[in-house]
Amino acid sequence: MGKARTLANLVSGASTSTLPNSALTNSSITINSSAVSLGGSTTVGETKPTVTGISPSVITNDATNITITGTNFVSVPTVEAISSTGAITRANSVTFSSATSIVANFTLATDGTYFIRVENNDGLAVRTGSALLTVSDLPAWTTSAGSLGAFAAGASFGTINLTATDSTSMSKTSGTLPGGMTLNSGGSGTSTLTGTESGATAETTYNFTIRATDAQGQTADRAFSITITVGINNSGQFN
Repeated sequence: MGKARTLANLVSGASTSTLPNSALTNSSITINSSAVSLGGSTTVGETKPTVTGISPSVITNDATNITITGTNFVSVPTVEAISSTGAITRANSVTFSSATSIVANFTLATDGTYFIRVENNDGLAVRTGSALLTVSDLPAWTTSAGSLGAFAAGASFGTINLTATDSTSMSKTSGTLPGGMTLNSGGSGTSTLTGTESGATAETTYNFTIRATDAQGQTADRAFSITITVGINNSGQFN
């Protein structure tokens, strides 16, 4: 009869023989902190990081901190932004906050949308399934700040154009428009001020701020003024 093979022999590599399952009854080993009956099987899983969101999701081309939330981050992971063209930009720096939060600083010179990839030091990584990050310029004002002109009390303002590149809407954020003036928000870069002045009894300068907003929700503010004149200042001759 052949020499009996023991479990110890097999584990140490002293023999390459196979023991039947019946010989391993009540025996077990531990894998990943879980007891597994010998003669059975187990799946050894990998703990990969996940990304559940980023903030902010829209940035300009300037260096910007982005907070990335998820799970299973290990200090300190590598973070990359991958454009829709496949170009890869590594974060300027990464700050590890916790296993569920990291902060990556990016400078992305090209406008567009980007996937985010996080790789732990053990090589396990995740790339977002959609392009979570948008890089876009702020609306750029072409209408100069300051006075938009002087108008007589009771007179029409005509049409005053306010233009900012990439603007999809405009709104007044502070100050007061002259009586009778209306801001008409336009969606193609230009909004207008129109109406007929009403209510002025003395020369008054009205100061206000207009905010231009683009399709990504980015904003740019600009301060303006309009002067309303009353009485003798409105006349070209004396009676």
